Amino acid sequence: MNYKKKSIRDANFAGRKVLLRVDFNVPQDKKTHAVTNDKRIRAALPTIRYLLDQGAALIVCSHLGKPGKDPDFRTNLTLAPVAERFEELLGQKVIFAADTIGPDARAKAAALKGGEVLLLENTRFDPREEKNDPEFTRELASLAEVYVSDAFGAVHRAHASTAGVADYLPAYCGFLVEKELSALGGAMEDPQRPLVAVLGGAKISDKLAVIENLLGKADKLLIGGGMAFTFLKARGLEIGSSLLDEEKIGYCREMMEKAGDRLVLPVDAVVAPRCEEGAEHEVVSCEAIPAGMMGLDIGPETARIFGEIVRSAGTVVWNGPMGVFEIDAFAGGTRAVAEAMAACPGVTVIGGGDSASAIEKMGLEDKVTHVSTGGGASLEFMEGKVLPGVACLLDK
Repeated sequence: MNYKKKSIRDANFAGRKVLLRVDFNVPQDKKTHAVTNDKRIRAALPTIRYLLDQGAALIVCSHLGKPGKDPDFRTNLTLAPVAERFEELLGQKVIFAADTIGPDARAKAAALKGGEVLLLENTRFDPREEKNDPEFTRELASLAEVYVSDAFGAVHRAHASTAGVADYLPAYCGFLVEKELSALGGAMEDPQRPLVAVLGGAKISDKLAVIENLLGKADKLLIGGGMAFTFLKARGLEIGSSLLDEEKIGYCREMMEKAGDRLVLPVDAVVAPRCEEGAEHEVVSCEAIPAGMMGLDIGPETARIFGEIVRSAGTVVWNGPMGVFEIDAFAGGTRAVAEAMAACPGVTVIGGGDSASAIEKMGLEDKVTHVSTGGGASLEFMEGKVLPGVACLLDK
Protein backbone atom coordinates (compact mmCIF):
# COMPACT_ATOMS: atom_id res chain seq x y z
CA MET A 1 0.00 0.00 0.00
CA ASN A 2 1.31 3.45 -0.91
CA TYR A 3 1.34 5.47 2.32
CA LYS A 4 2.64 8.64 0.67
CA LYS A 5 -0.55 10.64 0.17
CA LYS A 6 -1.39 14.23 -0.68
CA SER A 7 -2.16 16.28 2.41
CA ILE A 8 -4.03 19.52 2.98
CA ARG A 9 -0.71 21.31 2.35
CA ASP A 10 -1.06 20.29 -1.31
CA ALA A 11 -4.36 22.05 -2.13
CA ASN A 12 -6.04 25.45 -2.06
CA PHE A 13 -9.20 25.52 0.07
CA ALA A 14 -10.10 29.22 -0.13
CA GLY A 15 -13.86 29.60 -0.52
CA ARG A 16 -14.37 25.84 -0.97
CA LYS A 17 -16.75 23.61 0.97
CA VAL A 18 -14.72 20.87 2.64
CA LEU A 19 -16.12 17.63 4.07
CA LEU A 20 -13.78 16.73 6.95
CA ARG A 21 -14.00 13.26 8.53
CA VAL A 22 -12.75 13.34 12.12
CA ASP A 23 -12.81 10.86 14.99
CA PHE A 24 -15.04 12.46 17.63
CA ASN A 25 -15.93 9.03 19.06
CA VAL A 26 -15.22 10.32 22.57
CA PRO A 27 -16.09 9.01 26.05
CA GLN A 28 -19.11 10.65 27.69
CA ASP A 29 -20.82 10.76 31.08
CA LYS A 30 -23.63 8.18 30.97
CA LYS A 31 -26.17 10.49 32.62
CA THR A 32 -25.38 13.98 31.32
CA HIS A 33 -23.66 12.88 28.06
CA ALA A 34 -20.99 15.54 28.68
CA VAL A 35 -17.63 14.72 27.10
CA THR A 36 -15.29 13.23 29.76
CA ASN A 37 -12.15 12.99 27.60
CA ASP A 38 -11.68 15.48 24.75
CA LYS A 39 -8.30 14.21 23.54
CA ARG A 40 -9.65 13.17 20.12
CA ILE A 41 -11.29 16.55 19.58
CA ARG A 42 -8.04 18.32 20.46
CA ALA A 43 -6.13 16.04 18.08
CA ALA A 44 -8.22 17.27 15.14
CA LEU A 45 -7.87 21.01 15.94
CA PRO A 46 -4.61 21.68 14.00
CA THR A 47 -6.23 20.44 10.76
CA ILE A 48 -9.48 22.29 11.49
CA ARG A 49 -7.71 25.59 12.26
CA TYR A 50 -5.51 25.28 9.16
CA LEU A 51 -8.53 24.74 6.88
CA LEU A 52 -10.42 27.64 8.47
CA ASP A 53 -7.38 29.91 8.13
CA GLN A 54 -7.30 28.95 4.45
CA GLY A 55 -10.87 30.22 4.10
CA ALA A 56 -12.63 26.84 3.83
CA ALA A 57 -16.29 26.38 4.72
CA LEU A 58 -15.92 23.31 6.94
CA ILE A 59 -18.48 20.49 7.13
CA VAL A 60 -17.27 18.13 9.87
CA CYS A 61 -18.57 14.57 10.27
CA SER A 62 -17.89 11.70 12.67
CA HIS A 63 -19.41 8.56 14.13
CA LEU A 64 -20.06 8.07 17.85
CA GLY A 65 -20.50 4.62 19.37
CA LYS A 66 -22.57 1.81 17.87
CA PRO A 67 -26.17 2.99 17.33
CA GLY A 68 -27.24 -0.45 16.09
CA LYS A 69 -26.68 -1.83 19.60
CA ASP A 70 -28.50 0.94 21.49
CA PRO A 71 -32.31 1.20 21.23
CA ASP A 72 -32.12 4.76 22.67
CA PHE A 73 -29.26 5.81 20.37
CA ARG A 74 -30.78 9.16 19.31
CA THR A 75 -30.48 10.34 22.92
CA ASN A 76 -27.36 8.46 23.99
CA LEU A 77 -25.23 8.84 20.87
CA THR A 78 -26.09 12.25 19.46
CA LEU A 79 -23.11 14.46 18.66
CA ALA A 80 -24.89 17.53 20.12
CA PRO A 81 -22.93 17.44 23.44
CA VAL A 82 -19.73 16.88 21.44
CA ALA A 83 -20.55 19.98 19.38
CA GLU A 84 -20.67 22.02 22.62
CA ARG A 85 -17.21 20.85 23.73
CA PHE A 86 -15.86 21.25 20.20
CA GLU A 87 -17.09 24.86 20.15
CA GLU A 88 -15.39 25.58 23.50
CA LEU A 89 -12.06 24.13 22.35
CA LEU A 90 -12.16 25.76 18.93
CA GLY A 91 -13.09 29.15 20.35
CA GLN A 92 -15.66 29.94 17.66
CA LYS A 93 -19.27 29.10 16.82
CA VAL A 94 -19.96 25.52 15.70
CA ILE A 95 -23.25 25.12 13.84
CA PHE A 96 -24.89 21.74 14.52
CA ALA A 97 -27.08 19.86 12.03
CA ALA A 98 -29.79 17.62 13.46
CA ASP A 99 -29.24 15.06 10.68
CA THR A 100 -26.38 13.82 8.47
CA ILE A 101 -27.68 14.20 4.92
CA GLY A 102 -31.27 15.29 5.63
CA PRO A 103 -32.97 18.67 5.11
CA ASP A 104 -31.25 20.36 8.08
CA ALA A 105 -27.74 19.27 7.00
CA ARG A 106 -28.38 20.23 3.36
CA ALA A 107 -29.76 23.67 4.23
CA LYS A 108 -26.97 24.48 6.70
CA ALA A 109 -24.24 23.19 4.37
CA ALA A 110 -25.63 25.25 1.48
CA ALA A 111 -25.61 28.43 3.62
CA LEU A 112 -22.14 27.82 5.07
CA LYS A 113 -19.53 30.51 4.35
CA GLY A 114 -15.72 30.45 4.37
CA GLY A 115 -14.33 30.36 7.92
CA GLU A 116 -17.53 28.78 9.34
CA VAL A 117 -17.91 25.29 10.84
CA LEU A 118 -20.82 22.87 10.63
CA LEU A 119 -20.89 19.56 12.54
CA LEU A 120 -23.23 16.92 11.12
CA GLU A 121 -25.15 14.48 13.31
CA ASN A 122 -23.62 11.01 13.96
CA THR A 123 -22.93 9.40 10.56
CA ARG A 124 -23.92 5.98 11.92
CA PHE A 125 -27.47 7.14 12.65
CA ASP A 126 -28.01 6.14 9.01
CA PRO A 127 -27.31 2.38 8.65
CA ARG A 128 -26.18 3.00 5.07
CA GLU A 129 -22.98 4.65 6.39
CA GLU A 130 -21.41 1.35 7.47
CA LYS A 131 -22.56 -0.38 4.28
CA ASN A 132 -20.83 2.28 2.15
CA ASP A 133 -24.17 2.58 0.35
CA PRO A 134 -23.70 4.43 -2.99
CA GLU A 135 -26.81 6.61 -2.61
CA PHE A 136 -25.94 7.70 0.95
CA THR A 137 -22.32 8.24 -0.10
CA ARG A 138 -23.29 10.38 -3.08
CA GLU A 139 -25.62 12.55 -0.97
CA LEU A 140 -22.96 13.03 1.71
CA ALA A 141 -20.36 13.96 -0.92
CA SER A 142 -22.80 16.39 -2.58
CA LEU A 143 -22.58 18.67 0.49
CA ALA A 144 -18.96 19.60 -0.36
CA GLU A 145 -16.35 20.09 -3.09
CA VAL A 146 -13.33 18.49 -1.39
CA TYR A 147 -12.85 15.65 1.10
CA VAL A 148 -10.28 15.57 3.93
CA SER A 149 -9.64 12.49 6.07
CA ASP A 150 -8.33 13.08 9.60
CA ALA A 151 -9.87 10.10 11.43
CA PHE A 152 -7.03 7.58 11.51
CA GLY A 153 -8.92 5.47 14.04
CA ALA A 154 -11.51 4.70 11.33
CA VAL A 155 -9.40 4.37 8.14
CA HIS A 156 -9.48 0.57 8.28
CA ARG A 157 -13.27 0.75 7.78
CA ALA A 158 -14.68 0.89 4.24
CA HIS A 159 -17.57 3.15 5.25
CA ALA A 160 -19.22 5.96 3.29
CA SER A 161 -17.61 8.78 5.29
CA THR A 162 -14.17 7.13 5.57
CA ALA A 163 -13.67 5.88 2.02
CA GLY A 164 -16.76 6.01 -0.21
CA VAL A 165 -16.96 9.80 -0.58
CA ALA A 166 -13.52 9.79 -2.24
CA ASP A 167 -15.25 8.28 -5.31
CA TYR A 168 -16.95 11.66 -5.77
CA LEU A 169 -14.53 14.22 -4.31
CA PRO A 170 -10.76 14.88 -4.49
CA ALA A 171 -9.44 13.37 -1.24
CA TYR A 172 -6.58 14.61 0.96
CA CYS A 173 -5.31 13.67 4.40
CA GLY A 174 -5.31 16.05 7.35
CA PHE A 175 -2.33 16.58 9.65
CA LEU A 176 -3.26 13.74 12.03
CA VAL A 177 -3.54 11.09 9.30
CA GLU A 178 -0.42 12.52 7.60
CA LYS A 179 1.53 12.11 10.87
CA GLU A 180 0.24 8.55 11.37
CA LEU A 181 1.16 7.51 7.83
CA SER A 182 4.60 9.09 8.11
CA ALA A 183 5.35 7.42 11.48
CA LEU A 184 3.89 3.97 10.80
CA GLY A 185 4.81 3.93 7.11
CA GLY A 186 8.36 5.03 7.82
CA ALA A 187 8.76 2.45 10.59
CA MET A 188 7.41 -0.42 8.50
CA GLU A 189 8.69 0.43 5.02
CA ASP A 190 11.86 2.50 5.46
CA PRO A 191 13.09 2.05 9.06
CA GLN A 192 16.35 3.11 10.61
CA ARG A 193 18.08 -0.16 11.50
CA PRO A 194 17.99 -2.23 13.55
CA LEU A 195 14.19 -2.47 13.46
CA VAL A 196 12.83 -3.98 16.68
CA ALA A 197 9.18 -5.01 17.02
CA VAL A 198 7.71 -5.63 20.49
CA LEU A 199 4.46 -7.57 20.51
CA GLY A 200 2.30 -8.43 23.51
CA GLY A 201 -1.31 -8.69 24.51
CA ALA A 202 -3.43 -11.68 25.40
CA LYS A 203 -4.43 -13.39 22.18
CA ILE A 204 -1.98 -14.72 19.66
CA SER A 205 -4.79 -14.95 17.08
CA ASP A 206 -5.00 -11.12 17.09
CA LYS A 207 -1.33 -10.86 16.11
CA LEU A 208 -0.82 -13.74 13.63
CA ALA A 209 -0.77 -11.55 10.52
CA VAL A 210 1.41 -8.95 12.27
CA ILE A 211 4.01 -11.57 13.24
CA GLU A 212 3.94 -12.96 9.69
CA ASN A 213 4.49 -9.51 8.16
CA LEU A 214 7.13 -8.40 10.68
CA LEU A 215 9.20 -11.55 10.29
CA GLY A 216 10.09 -10.33 6.81
CA LYS A 217 11.06 -6.87 8.08
CA ALA A 218 12.27 -6.83 11.70
CA ASP A 219 15.79 -7.48 12.94
CA LYS A 220 14.40 -8.53 16.32
CA LEU A 221 10.89 -9.58 17.31
CA LEU A 222 10.26 -9.56 21.08
CA ILE A 223 7.21 -11.52 22.23
CA GLY A 224 5.62 -10.86 25.64
CA GLY A 225 2.14 -10.80 27.16
CA GLY A 226 -0.25 -13.73 27.34
CA MET A 227 0.53 -14.70 23.75
CA ALA A 228 4.14 -15.61 24.70
CA PHE A 229 3.00 -18.74 26.56
CA THR A 230 1.75 -20.48 23.42
CA PHE A 231 5.25 -19.96 21.97
CA LEU A 232 6.82 -21.35 25.16
CA LYS A 233 4.49 -24.37 24.97
CA ALA A 234 5.57 -24.83 21.35
CA ARG A 235 9.17 -24.98 22.63
CA GLY A 236 8.14 -27.92 24.79
CA LEU A 237 7.95 -26.05 28.12
CA GLU A 238 5.27 -26.50 30.78
CA ILE A 239 3.29 -23.28 31.27
CA GLY A 240 1.02 -24.13 34.23
CA SER A 241 -2.42 -22.55 33.82
CA SER A 242 -1.11 -19.68 31.66
CA LEU A 243 -3.04 -18.51 28.63
CA LEU A 244 -2.74 -21.05 25.79
CA ASP A 245 -4.09 -21.23 22.27
CA GLU A 246 -3.75 -24.95 21.54
CA GLU A 247 -4.64 -24.54 17.87
CA LYS A 248 -1.73 -22.16 17.32
CA ILE A 249 1.08 -24.31 18.80
CA GLY A 250 2.09 -25.62 15.37
CA TYR A 251 2.03 -22.09 13.95
CA CYS A 252 4.29 -20.82 16.77
CA ARG A 253 6.76 -23.66 16.16
CA GLU A 254 6.83 -22.77 12.46
CA MET A 255 7.39 -19.06 13.22
CA MET A 256 10.25 -19.84 15.61
CA GLU A 257 11.95 -22.03 13.00
CA LYS A 258 11.55 -19.31 10.38
CA ALA A 259 12.80 -16.52 12.64
CA GLY A 260 15.72 -18.25 14.38
CA ASP A 261 17.42 -15.98 16.93
CA ARG A 262 15.52 -12.93 15.64
CA LEU A 263 12.52 -14.02 17.72
CA VAL A 264 13.11 -13.42 21.45
CA LEU A 265 10.88 -15.03 24.08
CA PRO A 266 10.67 -14.44 27.85
CA VAL A 267 13.15 -16.31 30.05
CA ASP A 268 11.28 -15.61 33.31
CA ALA A 269 7.75 -14.66 34.32
CA VAL A 270 5.72 -13.26 37.20
CA VAL A 271 3.22 -15.97 38.10
CA ALA A 272 0.20 -16.13 40.41
CA PRO A 273 -2.64 -18.60 41.05
CA ARG A 274 -5.23 -16.00 40.03
CA CYS A 275 -5.33 -12.85 37.93
CA GLU A 276 -6.54 -10.41 40.56
CA GLU A 277 -5.38 -7.53 42.74
CA GLY A 278 -3.62 -8.77 45.88
CA ALA A 279 -2.97 -12.31 44.58
CA GLU A 280 0.26 -13.82 45.90
CA HIS A 281 2.86 -13.84 43.14
CA GLU A 282 6.46 -14.84 42.49
CA VAL A 283 9.11 -14.71 39.78
CA VAL A 284 10.06 -18.05 38.20
CA SER A 285 12.09 -19.24 35.23
CA CYS A 286 9.98 -19.95 32.16
CA GLU A 287 11.47 -23.46 32.33
CA ALA A 288 9.95 -23.98 35.78
CA ILE A 289 6.41 -22.56 35.82
CA PRO A 290 4.56 -24.53 38.53
CA ALA A 291 1.33 -26.37 37.77
CA GLY A 292 -1.69 -24.28 38.73
CA MET A 293 0.19 -20.99 38.35
CA MET A 294 -0.37 -18.58 35.47
CA GLY A 295 2.11 -16.19 33.89
CA LEU A 296 0.78 -12.64 34.20
CA ASP A 297 3.86 -10.58 33.27
CA ILE A 298 7.37 -10.99 31.90
CA GLY A 299 9.94 -11.31 34.68
CA PRO A 300 12.74 -8.87 35.60
CA GLU A 301 15.46 -10.70 33.62
CA THR A 302 13.28 -10.69 30.49
CA ALA A 303 12.50 -7.01 31.11
CA ARG A 304 16.26 -6.32 31.26
CA ILE A 305 16.94 -8.24 28.02
CA PHE A 306 14.01 -6.61 26.19
CA GLY A 307 15.05 -3.19 27.53
CA GLU A 308 18.63 -3.57 26.22
CA ILE A 309 17.42 -4.57 22.75
CA VAL A 310 14.88 -1.72 22.62
CA ARG A 311 17.35 0.95 23.79
CA SER A 312 19.86 0.00 21.08
CA ALA A 313 17.29 0.02 18.24
CA GLY A 314 17.20 2.43 15.30
CA THR A 315 13.40 1.97 15.12
CA VAL A 316 11.02 0.33 17.59
CA VAL A 317 7.38 -0.53 16.95
CA TRP A 318 5.38 -1.67 20.00
CA ASN A 319 1.89 -3.18 20.06
CA GLY A 320 0.47 -4.92 23.12
CA PRO A 321 1.38 -4.87 26.84
CA MET A 322 3.83 -7.33 28.42
CA GLY A 323 1.43 -8.32 31.19
CA VAL A 324 -1.77 -7.41 32.99
CA PHE A 325 -0.53 -3.84 33.48
CA GLU A 326 -3.82 -2.66 35.02
CA ILE A 327 -2.73 -4.52 38.21
CA ASP A 328 0.46 -3.04 39.74
CA ALA A 329 2.01 -6.40 40.58
CA PHE A 330 1.91 -7.36 36.89
CA ALA A 331 2.83 -3.99 35.36
CA GLY A 332 6.64 -4.18 35.71
CA GLY A 333 7.34 -5.64 32.26
CA THR A 334 5.15 -3.14 30.45
CA ARG A 335 6.73 -0.30 32.44
CA ALA A 336 10.24 -1.56 31.58
CA VAL A 337 9.47 -1.60 27.84
CA ALA A 338 7.85 1.85 28.06
CA GLU A 339 10.91 3.25 29.87
CA ALA A 340 13.29 1.62 27.38
CA MET A 341 11.35 3.17 24.49
CA ALA A 342 11.49 6.55 26.22
CA ALA A 343 15.28 6.15 26.54
CA CYS A 344 15.82 4.90 22.97
CA PRO A 345 17.48 7.58 20.78
CA GLY A 346 15.95 6.06 17.63
CA VAL A 347 12.42 6.29 16.19
CA THR A 348 9.85 4.93 18.67
CA VAL A 349 6.28 4.17 17.58
CA ILE A 350 3.43 2.93 19.80
CA GLY A 351 0.72 1.14 17.84
CA GLY A 352 -2.34 2.44 19.71
CA GLY A 353 -4.72 0.36 21.85
CA ASP A 354 -3.53 -0.95 25.23
CA SER A 355 0.10 0.03 24.56
CA ALA A 356 -0.99 3.65 24.11
CA SER A 357 -3.06 3.45 27.32
CA ALA A 358 -0.07 1.99 29.18
CA ILE A 359 2.45 4.59 28.07
CA GLU A 360 -0.06 7.35 28.84
CA LYS A 361 -0.73 5.89 32.30
CA MET A 362 3.04 5.88 32.93
CA GLY A 363 3.39 9.50 31.82
CA LEU A 364 5.87 8.71 29.05
CA GLU A 365 3.87 9.51 25.91
CA ASP A 366 5.83 12.73 25.33
CA LYS A 367 9.12 10.77 25.40
CA VAL A 368 8.40 8.66 22.30
CA THR A 369 8.30 9.65 18.65
CA HIS A 370 4.68 8.74 17.96
CA VAL A 371 1.66 7.26 19.76
CA SER A 372 -0.94 6.08 17.25
CA THR A 373 -4.53 7.24 17.71
CA GLY A 374 -5.95 4.10 16.08
CA GLY A 375 -5.41 0.67 17.65
CA GLY A 376 -7.27 -1.34 15.01
CA ALA A 377 -5.99 0.76 12.11
CA SER A 378 -2.36 0.63 13.26
CA LEU A 379 -2.58 -3.13 13.79
CA GLU A 380 -3.89 -3.63 10.25
CA PHE A 381 -1.18 -1.29 8.94
CA MET A 382 1.42 -3.47 10.70
CA GLU A 383 -0.18 -6.54 9.11
CA GLY A 384 0.51 -5.00 5.71
CA LYS A 385 -3.21 -4.75 4.89
CA VAL A 386 -4.64 -2.14 2.54
CA LEU A 387 -6.59 0.41 4.63
CA PRO A 388 -9.63 1.58 2.60
CA GLY A 389 -9.57 5.08 4.16
CA VAL A 390 -5.94 5.52 3.10
CA ALA A 391 -6.04 3.81 -0.30
CA CYS A 392 -8.81 6.24 -1.39
CA LEU A 393 -6.65 9.35 -0.85
CA LEU A 394 -4.76 11.04 -3.69
CA ASP A 395 -1.20 9.71 -4.13
CA LYS A 396 1.72 12.10 -3.94
